[in-house]
Amino acid sequence: MDLPRIFTIRESSHRIHNPLTEVKLAALGAALQLAPGTRALDLASGSGEMLSTWARDHGITGTGVDISTVFTETARARAAELGVADRVEFIHGDAAGHVADEPVDLAACVGATWIGSGVAGTTELLDRSLRSGGVMLIGEPYWRRTPPDEETAVACQATAIDDFQELPDLMGTFHDLGYDIVEMMLADQDSWDRYTAAQWLNLRLWLDRNPDDDLAPEVREELATAPARYARFTREYLGWGVFALMKR
Repeated sequence: MDLPRIFTIRESSHRIHNPLTEVKLAALGAALQLAPGTRALDLASGSGEMLSTWARDHGITGTGVDISTVFTETARARAAELGVADRVEFIHGDAAGHVADEPVDLAACVGATWIGSGVAGTTELLDRSLRSGGVMLIGEPYWRRTPPDEETAVACQATAIDDFQELPDLMGTFHDLGYDIVEMMLADQDSWDRYTAAQWLNLRLWLDRNPDDDLAPEVREELATAPARYARFTREYLGWGVFALMKR
């Protein structure tokens, strides 16, 4: 049970595995008015930056669950580096279906709603761990503007136009699911650039170190095509945000 190697190669230098900068992540933590001792569950926690920095800055505690062995080890090392390993733990496991042993104050899935087969299923999954009156965080892409055709949607790494909604419609979906939106933090094109362009250097450095690896042709093809595809499609059409929700 692990992520394909290409994912960990592509984002090997990333502390945050989505287009949210460190500044925006910190601003979100401040905006949520997190009290010391807040208990959090982060499903698909990646390299653990959210839990570890919020434990340092706001005194929260929590558990992260991620399918990647590489990212889980990185998360544990980051918690130790920040001096919060006694407050946050990171578990290697499948976040799909994971429910906390006891209700938490903050339940999050920031950028991996496939663990619940979409937004509706992920909110239902997180709700199973969330105490009454707690806050849910969902990170999800949306269309900055709807692509003109399915080929454009696929070039944005969707499987179809219907995978995502425009921002007002996504926010309406949260309302229809029975939640109030109480905060949000949206990526902008600069934060998309920082997230995506860093992947290209990771790919190139890996190729320089591993020219004879069986995966090298796939990595070379991605490096050759990804920058122009990003500039032409993803940067223009795809948005991304984290939405803080409270159940009505």
